[in-house]
Amino acid sequence: MSPAQEARSAPAGAPAGAAGAPDGAPDRLTGSLSLTSVVTFGLAYMAPSLVMVIFGVIAAASAGTAPTAFLVATSAMFLTALSYAKMARHIPAAGSAYSYARRLIGSPAGFLVGWAVLLDYLFLPMVAWLVQSLYLHAQFPAVPVWAWLLINIGLTTAVNIVGLTLTDRVNKVLTGLAVFLVLLFVAYCLVHLSGHPPTSYTAPLWNADSALGGVSAAAAIAAYSYLGFDAVTTLSEEARDARRTIPRAVVLVISIGGLLFAAVAYVMQLVHPGGVFDDPQIVSYTMSVEVGGQTFADWTNIAAIAGGFASGLAVQLSSSRLLHIMGRDGVLPKRVFGALNTRTGTPVLCLVLTGAVGLVGLDLSLETATSFINFGAFLGFTAVNACVVVYYVRHRAAGLGSGPATLFGYVVVPLLGAGVTVYLTTRLSPVALTIGCCWLAAGFAYLLWLTRGFRRPTPSLAADAAADLA
Repeated sequence: MSPAQEARSAPAGAPAGAAGAPDGAPDRLTGSLSLTSVVTFGLAYMAPSLVMVIFGVIAAASAGTAPTAFLVATSAMFLTALSYAKMARHIPAAGSAYSYARRLIGSPAGFLVGWAVLLDYLFLPMVAWLVQSLYLHAQFPAVPVWAWLLINIGLTTAVNIVGLTLTDRVNKVLTGLAVFLVLLFVAYCLVHLSGHPPTSYTAPLWNADSALGGVSAAAAIAAYSYLGFDAVTTLSEEARDARRTIPRAVVLVISIGGLLFAAVAYVMQLVHPGGVFDDPQIVSYTMSVEVGGQTFADWTNIAAIAGGFASGLAVQLSSSRLLHIMGRDGVLPKRVFGALNTRTGTPVLCLVLTGAVGLVGLDLSLETATSFINFGAFLGFTAVNACVVVYYVRHRAAGLGSGPATLFGYVVVPLLGAGVTVYLTTRLSPVALTIGCCWLAAGFAYLLWLTRGFRRPTPSLAADAAADLA
């Protein structure tokens, strides 16, 4: 039995001690998250109310076919989701893309993938907290944005430090509330449509102004909304029967989230046909006023606020897990990042660090904050698709098989997924690409120092890798 399996067999909530751990401190994450809990974390990460926030932008870019753009984006990201599901089944490790690349492509490649993904995971909590703070400031303008940012960082960090059980419960309540309010908004839209029937029920899917280029461009924008479906793989060591739970959760998160986005966008597109708006960024608010009145519109903001807090919890949780795994491997300073609290079994120092990074958002605009995090995400997606192909090459003679179905699932699908993510990377702004490349160059320099010019091996858990490659 591997160390990861021993950890998962421990009683729920009890830290798993390990040989050599100082003072009985655990060095393995433990937990007993159910499939429902893991899926809820993934949906919280994606934020169910996000479709309402970005609907106007997607509808304008697609000439009034927002649901089609979301369906195209869902299909495209589903290809990569299948690759994550395969890797999570074969390598149930909490390091996600970092662990997969390290164990299949090599430790140096894994390090660079982990370093690139770190850009996304380190700063995405900051973006989640900043968005949440902007919404709260709009609802309660007497409190400045910086104060809301401090409150959000403090609350989510405190909940995550207390332990996974509390985080799971809070996340379920808030995500459930967010989904309920989104569905309530849809119900109000349907009631409005009963008195103002649309001229066409197919126009939101395709109309006279539609063009393939416009829909694909809108789908590329919409694809950014799906960032986070992969984050559930960072919970592999804290899920029950991870080899089954995590792959199923990845597919369910992208499927449920994508269908929800497309369905809500379809109803909103019926209420407001076409892609011309006075201000595409506040369409959900003006539409809420139209279908339910001013008071209802104010309440719909609660969906974004509740979803934003749940998203902050989920994002910080997954970010701290990646930092911990890299610290446990010795890629980052082990005494700081590899330590787990003896009472809660959580990586407290990693959680505090992500909270401290969030303070950078005090001096950043939302546009600047979001401009560079996608670079790491898309590089990680591409690497995971490549890992599936490498896994096939290594294991086709050892029981995996080489029939048409296996070839399609382990070669064709991941290559298509990689093509999509490479295309999305090219759609990033010059600022995002510049920052991403500089970050990657800094990681390569750190790798050179860490290995003394590759004269030393890149830190890794070789025994763990051999045990988990089943």
